[in-house]
Amino acid sequence: MKKIKLSLFVKVLIAIALGSLLGLVVPDVVVRIFKTFNVLFAQLLKFIVPLLVLGLVTPAIYGLGKGAGKMLLWVVGVAYVSTVCAGLFAYGSASAFFPYILEMGDLQTDAASAITFEPYIDLKIKPLCDMLTALCLSFMIGICCIYIKGDSLKNWFNEFGEVVKMTIEKAIIPLMPLYIFTMMCEMSASGKMAVVMGTGAKVIATGVVLSILYLVIQYVVAGTIAGKNPFKCLWNMFPAYLTGFSICSSSAVIPVTTECTRKNGVSEEVANFVVPLCSNVHMCGSVIKLATTAVAVALMMGQPISLGLFFNFMLILAVATVASPGVMSGVLMASVGFLESMLGFTPEMTALLMAIYLALDGYGPACNVTGDGAIALGVDRFFRK
Repeated sequence: MKKIKLSLFVKVLIAIALGSLLGLVVPDVVVRIFKTFNVLFAQLLKFIVPLLVLGLVTPAIYGLGKGAGKMLLWVVGVAYVSTVCAGLFAYGSASAFFPYILEMGDLQTDAASAITFEPYIDLKIKPLCDMLTALCLSFMIGICCIYIKGDSLKNWFNEFGEVVKMTIEKAIIPLMPLYIFTMMCEMSASGKMAVVMGTGAKVIATGVVLSILYLVIQYVVAGTIAGKNPFKCLWNMFPAYLTGFSICSSSAVIPVTTECTRKNGVSEEVANFVVPLCSNVHMCGSVIKLATTAVAVALMMGQPISLGLFFNFMLILAVATVASPGVMSGVLMASVGFLESMLGFTPEMTALLMAIYLALDGYGPACNVTGDGAIALGVDRFFRK
C-alpha cells in the first residue's frame, strides 16, 4: 500500500474532533500531560515568531527598494482603518440585532468559572524580543540597508530567514495538529465548552456571522481593486482561517497565511512584507468579537453603549492592539483597562465578557489572518512593481 499523506487541513480537523471528544473521558492526569505539551509548544511559538519576522520582513523591505517607506505607511494606515471599521460594524450590527434575541438575566455569571489544569513542567522559554521590537528592528535595518547598500547584511538576514523557515517547516508545522489536539482536549475537560450554551452561544454565533460578513466585504473591495474574483480569493485563504481558528494566534499562523496569500497571485516580496506586518496591526476579527461581546454584556446589565463613546473606545483600542497577537487573547488583555475606564464596565461585567470571549477564542484570529490576505491583494495591485 502506498503511504497515505494527510494534508495539514485534514490533520487539524481530526485533531479538533478527537480533542473535543477525548476531553470528556480522559482522567485529569492525562489532561495535565497534554497541558504540559501545550504550554511548552506555545512558548516555543512565542520564541520563534519574532525571529520569523526579523528573517522575513527585513530582506523584504530591502528588496522593495525606496518604495518601502511609502508602502509601510500605506499598509499600516489601511490596517488601522480596517480595524476601526470592523469594530464599528460589529457595534452597529449587534446594537440593532441583540435587543430581539437577548433579555435581561440571560447571562449567568457562573459561566466565568471553569476547572483549570496546571502543567507538570513550565520551562518559561522567553523570546529574544517582543513582536513590536522585532518589527521596529526589521524596519530600521531594512530601510537603512536600502541607502547604505548593505548587501552583506541583507544576505545574512536572508540566510537567517531560511534557518527560521526550516525550523517552522520541520518542527513547528508537523507538531501543530498535536498542539491543537491538546488545546481542544483541555477546553473540553475543563468545562469551557459549556460556556457556549445558552446566551453565550447566541453572542458567539452573532460574532462569527459578523466576522464572516466583514471578510466578504473586505474581499469584495480588495478583489475589485485587484481585478480578481473575490470569492475565489477568499476560498484560497480558508486553510489560514482554519489554522487561525485552531491556534488562536495571528502571529503563529504567519507561514500558512503567507502561503495562502501567494496562491491569490500576490508576489512573494509583497506577501513577506504585508502578512507579518498585518499580523500585528490588523485586528479586525478580534475587535469584532470584542465589540459584539461588549455590546451584549452592556445590554444585559442595563448599560447600553452610545455610538460616540464606542467610537472613541475603538480609536484607542486599535492602537493598543498592536503586537497583541504575540499572546493568545492578546486583544482581550489589551482592552480590559479601556473597558473599565472608557466604557464604564464593572469588574463583574469584565469577568462576564472574558468568559464569553474565551469560550470560543479562535474565530477572531481566524478573521484577522484572513483579512490580512485582503490587504495584501490591494497592496500588490499598487506596489507590485
